[in-house]
Formats: sequence, structure tokens, C-alpha cells
Amino acid sequence: MAEDLRITNAWIIPAAELSERFSRSSGPGGQGVNTTDSRVELSFDLARAASVPEKLRARAVDRLAHRLADGVLTVTASEHRAQLANRQAARERMADVLAAAVAPPPAMRRPTKPTKGSQRRRLAGKKRRSEIKRQRRRGDPGEA
Repeated sequence: MAEDLRITNAWIIPAAELSERFSRSSGPGGQGVNTTDSRVELSFDLARAASVPEKLRARAVDRLAHRLADGVLTVTASEHRAQLANRQAARERMADVLAAAVAPPPAMRRPTKPTKGSQRRRLAGKKRRSEIKRQRRRGDPGEA
């Protein structure tokens, strides 16, 4: 499964920059649980990889700082029994994490003022509610 990993249209990670490690999955699994290395750890050196465009590197390192260990991003997959399925799941997870990290920031919200009509409706609703509560009171001085 040594194929390049597409993150965005402009950024493809060569297979040589990805490293995979296999280990035994935890949890139930029957007879093969102690013998098969189906858990996959996929690592990518984000801070030093040559395939990362510079403008994307700074954004990705900043957003993924809590997940990086010495500039290396690692994702694991162990939800499938087959190693091949876990390898594919790890690659998809890596692509999703990196794509989210390099996505442009959302547009800033432009503050708007409430319209005159919405202000009037809000105040009219408050007046109605106030009147309902006033009528519920006992011995209301306004009744005399």
C-alpha cells in the first residue's frame, strides 16, 4: 500500500514520507488476538517534510501543536480485524486531520444591527409578558 496520500488538490504526500508501524490491537478478538499485528500507527513528520508547502506548514503546525510530538503527527487505527483495512483507515484519518488543519480560516462575521421592526416586536413581546405577569399578582395596586 505504498501510494501517495492526497490531502488537497495542491498537496500530495509521497509514500516515502509516511511511516507505518504495526502492533497488536487491544480488546477482544478470539484466537488470533495474540498473534496478529493488525493495529496501525501512521506517522508523518509535518515540521520537516519537504512535500509540505511553506504557507500550509505554519498553519498546520500551529493548529496541530497539541497533537505533535517533535513535529511528528501520528494517527492510529485498530477498529478493523484486518491489517489492510486498518492501514486504509489510518491513511484516511491522516488525510482528514491534515486537510482540516490547513483549511483556510472561516470568514469573519460582519456585525449587524437589529432592524427597527425586530426591536419593536421584541419590546412588544416583553410588554405582553409583563402584563400577563402583572395580572397574576394578588392585590395588584393597579386594580384599585
